[in-house]
Amino acid sequence: MIAPFDRLASSAGRAWDAVVHSWRGSMQRRVVTSAIAVGIVTVLGLGTFISTSIRDGLFDKRIAQLDHQFSRSASVVRDTLAASTATSSDDVQALILSLVVERLGAGAYAARGSFLAGAGDTAVGVNNVASFYGMDAIVTSNLRAATLASDHQMWQSVTIPSASSESGNDEPGVVFGTVVEVPSYGRFGLYLLYSLQPEQDTLHFVQTTLAGGAGAILAIIGIITWLFTRQAVAPVQRAAATAARLADGNLDERMPRIRHDEMDTLARSFNEMAESLQDQIARLEALSTAQRRFVSDVSHELRTPLTTVRMASEMIYDSKDELNPGAKRSAELMQNQLDRFEELLADLLEISRHDAGAAILEAEQTNMTSLVEMVLESAEPLAHLKAVATPLYAPAEPVMVDMDARRVERILRNLVTNAIEHAEGNPVEVHVAGNEDCVAVAVRDHGVGLSSEDVVHVFDRFWRADPSRVRTTGGTGLGLSISLEDAHLHSGTLEAWGKKGEGSSFRLVLPRHTGLPVTDPPLPLVPETPGSGTDDPSNAEGNGELSSGGVVSPTAIPTFDDEVV
Repeated sequence: MIAPFDRLASSAGRAWDAVVHSWRGSMQRRVVTSAIAVGIVTVLGLGTFISTSIRDGLFDKRIAQLDHQFSRSASVVRDTLAASTATSSDDVQALILSLVVERLGAGAYAARGSFLAGAGDTAVGVNNVASFYGMDAIVTSNLRAATLASDHQMWQSVTIPSASSESGNDEPGVVFGTVVEVPSYGRFGLYLLYSLQPEQDTLHFVQTTLAGGAGAILAIIGIITWLFTRQAVAPVQRAAATAARLADGNLDERMPRIRHDEMDTLARSFNEMAESLQDQIARLEALSTAQRRFVSDVSHELRTPLTTVRMASEMIYDSKDELNPGAKRSAELMQNQLDRFEELLADLLEISRHDAGAAILEAEQTNMTSLVEMVLESAEPLAHLKAVATPLYAPAEPVMVDMDARRVERILRNLVTNAIEHAEGNPVEVHVAGNEDCVAVAVRDHGVGLSSEDVVHVFDRFWRADPSRVRTTGGTGLGLSISLEDAHLHSGTLEAWGKKGEGSSFRLVLPRHTGLPVTDPPLPLVPETPGSGTDDPSNAEGNGELSSGGVVSPTAIPTFDDEVV
C-alpha cells in the first residue's frame, strides 16, 4: 500500500514542480495570477462586508417590525382577557383556546404559531396551550424564565423544524414573549413565533447576485490584465527570440518596429546594438582571419630560412669539438633553441590547420596499450632525469580503437611529459581501459596539482600554470590546446582534474569507432582517495576542480582493476 502512495506523491510533486516552473518562467502568468489573487482578496473582503451589512439590515428591520406587531397582538390579548367575564375554569379554558389556537394561531396576526405557558402547575387546559404541536420545544426554558421575570417584551432567535415549517425545510425564526394576566390564574407568558424565511430568501438572492458579479469582475480583471501585459510582454518575447537568433549566428536579425511608444524605443535601441555587434563581429572575424593567415603564412615562410639555419647549425654542431669552449657552448645552445623553434613552428602550423578546419583525420584500428607503451618509452629519459616512476595499468588483451595514431600519440606525449614535469619526483600513473563503446586513458600525477583557476584555463593557448617555473622540456604553451582539438577531431573528450598539493589527472576518452558519441567512460576522471568516503567527481569541494575543455564530464567512477604492465 505504500508504493502506490509514494508513486502518487511523486507524480503530484513533479506536477507541482512543473506548474511552479511554468509560473516562474512567464512574467505574463505571474502578473495575471497576481492580479486575480489580489482581485479575489478584494472581492471576498468587499463581498463579505456588503453581505454582512445587508444581512444585519434585513434582520434589524424585520425585528423592529415584528416587535411592533407583537406589541399590538399582545395588547389585543390583554384587552380580551381583561374584558372577559369568564369566572369558571371551563370558561377560562375556552377563552384561552379561542385566543391562542383559533385567533392568534390562525394567522390573523401574521404569526407562524402561538403559545401560552405559566410559571408552575396550573389547571389542565390553561397551561402550555399551543397552536400546533412542537411550540413547547421551540420556546426555550430560558426565554420562559426571562419573560415571566420581566414586564417588557423579550425575543429570541430560533430554528423552526422542518416538521413545523411551511417549506418542509428548517427555517430561521424568532419568538417574542410577554406577560399577560389570565383571570383566576394569574401571570402567564404569551409567545408568538414568526418566520424569517422571506428575509433569508432575500439575503440568499443578494449573495448569489454578489457571487455572480464577483466572478464576472474577476474574469474581467484577468482578461484586462492579460491583454495589457500581453502588449508589454510580446515585444520582450520578440526581443528574446531575436537575441536567440543573433546568438545562433544570424547577425542580420532585427526587431520589427510596429508602434510609436517605449517599445519602439526598445526595438530601435536593440537594432542599433545588433548592428554595432554585427560590425564588431565582422571586424573581429576579419582580424581573426588575417591573424590566422598571418600565422600560417609566417610559419610556412619561416621554414625555408629555418632549414638553411638548421643545416648551418648542424655543421657547426658536428664540429663543436674543434671549437673553443665558448663557441662550443654557443653551438649547443643554438642547436637546442633551433629544436624549440621547429617545435613552435610545427605547433603554429597545426593550430592554424584546426582553426581553418583543414585538419584531416586518418583513422585506423590501433592498439591503445601499445601506443601508450611507446609514448612511455620515449619519455623514459625525462622520467629518469626527474626520478619519476611511470607505471602502466592496462588490461592484458589489446584495447583496439579507430584513431589517428599520430595525433593520439601527440596527445599522450603532451599529457605524460607535463605529468612528469610537475610530479615533484612522485610516480606518474597511466591507466588504460575500454568498454563496448569507448576507450579511456588517464594520466595521474601526485605533484604540485592545479588550482581552480588553473583548471579553468588549462586548455587555453599559450597558458602556463606557473610561468616562472623552470621547464626542462621547453614547450610552446600550445600542447594542450592542440591535444584538445585532436580529441574533438576524434569525437572524443579530453578532461582535467586538479587539487593543489595533491596532483592532477587528465583523461582522454575516444569512441571505439570514429564519429560515435562518448558515453559512460570506463575510467574515472577524479581519482579515488583512500578514506575519503566519496567517489563523486561532482563534489568539487572534496575532490578538487574539474575541467573538460568544454565537454561535460560523466560522473561514473569505476575502480582500477587492471594489471600492472
